[in-house]
Amino acid sequence: MRQADGTIIQESTITATRHALDEWMRQLPQPWMAGMEATLFTGLIYDHLVSGGAMVKVAHPAMLQAIASGKKKNDRVDARKIADLLRCNYFPECHMASREIRDRRRVLRYRNLLVRQAVQMKNKVSGRLMEAGVPYNQQKVHQNKYFAELLQTQKKEMPPSMPELLRLSRSSVEA
Repeated sequence: MRQADGTIIQESTITATRHALDEWMRQLPQPWMAGMEATLFTGLIYDHLVSGGAMVKVAHPAMLQAIASGKKKNDRVDARKIADLLRCNYFPECHMASREIRDRRRVLRYRNLLVRQAVQMKNKVSGRLMEAGVPYNQQKVHQNKYFAELLQTQKKEMPPSMPELLRLSRSSVEA
């Protein structure tokens, strides 16, 4: 924490929890402004501080790195640089999307991850079948009924470990 003239009032570490942030905010002299790097906890901290009436700015990561690059890099040095940039009005602020938009993005990104992983597992199942020389219908191989019948009818053509590996792969797609 710095005053407008650059004097350091306090340096400390704060846990990224609502309770710890509330305790910290109660101790601050008024008025105050917060600046922070974009991190995993940015949304949580930003939303909580703003809901408590604080003015909060979030730094654009690439611009902050370009402005504040240096050989010494640690939390204390970073915090001092952020405080100086904020104090001197050189803070590279980025737009903070609304909570609703961030929630929607989170859902879409997670869904995208799940779809990519499902496609990857389906490709692995097809690869294992090709590796074992098992003939299969590429359009139907991922249908439950066809897959079960395929394992049953082609079991003799596969190495002993293959049916269980295919079931395991298939279960991860269905889950």
